[in-house]
Amino acid sequence: MRATLSAVAPGTALRDGLERVLRGNTGGLILLGMDRHVEPLCTGGFVLDVDFTATRLRELCKLDGALIIDRDVTKIVRAGVQLVPDPSIPTEETGTRHRTAQRISIQTGYPVVSVSQSMRLIALYVDGQRRVLEDSAAILSRANQALATLERYKLRLDEVAGTLSALEIEDLVTVRDVSAVAQRLEMVRRIATEIAEYVVELGTDGRLLSLQLDELIAGVEPERELVARDYVPEPSGRRSRTVGEALSELDRLTHSELLELPTVARALGYSGAPETLDSAVSPRGFRLLAKVPRLPGTVIERLVEHFGGLQKLLAASVDDLQTVDGVGEARARSVREGLSRLAESSILERYV
Repeated sequence: MRATLSAVAPGTALRDGLERVLRGNTGGLILLGMDRHVEPLCTGGFVLDVDFTATRLRELCKLDGALIIDRDVTKIVRAGVQLVPDPSIPTEETGTRHRTAQRISIQTGYPVVSVSQSMRLIALYVDGQRRVLEDSAAILSRANQALATLERYKLRLDEVAGTLSALEIEDLVTVRDVSAVAQRLEMVRRIATEIAEYVVELGTDGRLLSLQLDELIAGVEPERELVARDYVPEPSGRRSRTVGEALSELDRLTHSELLELPTVARALGYSGAPETLDSAVSPRGFRLLAKVPRLPGTVIERLVEHFGGLQKLLAASVDDLQTVDGVGEARARSVREGLSRLAESSILERYV
């Protein structure tokens, strides 16, 4: 569906042609794909094999029949074709054109575009799903509302993430603090996914929106994984859960479940009981080490494996750090100074 929305987004030749058909009050049925499975479903019409243009689409839609365009929207393959799908395929549509569109999309696996003459709307049918194309202004209005919500959520995320960093330095982190950060990260991620759908639908009209979205969610996905790597409990008996499984579990939570911190804690691998939220936990150090400039991921892995936790890393001297494979004197000093600066700034942000 996303690929098809991109093909018919504002600014594309196909969207221009569809809007010309709509303004001409003609109606049309366009199949985006042609192969040996489509051939038996076609009767009549004309074999064209000409380059696709918006004006040709408009003129050929005046014919009584469907148009077949190749999947890349570069050639008009046939025009004036009667499509005869399998009548046993279930459909909820009532109009002949829309029933044919839905059945053909299910039977062939190709997207079908239906332009309604009476209702003056453009509908997409992809694998049986129906999606009505909306005016850019309506989509942009909803997208801007979602973007304002994302900005508020991102601000709150930055607050709880900053608090978590300060608590990590002081070794005062609880399951509640971790769950709150994981919850906010997931909320921001989901709103960003919704806005990304709007960007696809808007095509060239969504360029500014895309830039704003990229700026707002920069670093959110890596932060989500780092939090999981720091706090997902070590495997123990039946309650073992990997980082990937924890992230998948968070992704599967419904919107209402995501609002409940015990449920978020359970997704991360904790028991989920209310009293568990106040249990103390200690980070492994992935998240804070990732903020040290020019520190490769492989070195971070070795440091965490060697010291086993953030508190031991914070207490380590330059000589202690040099005992780790791949950490020379210069890098050891860089890590030591980087962690010290992060510790100072985190404490200052919390208490000043």
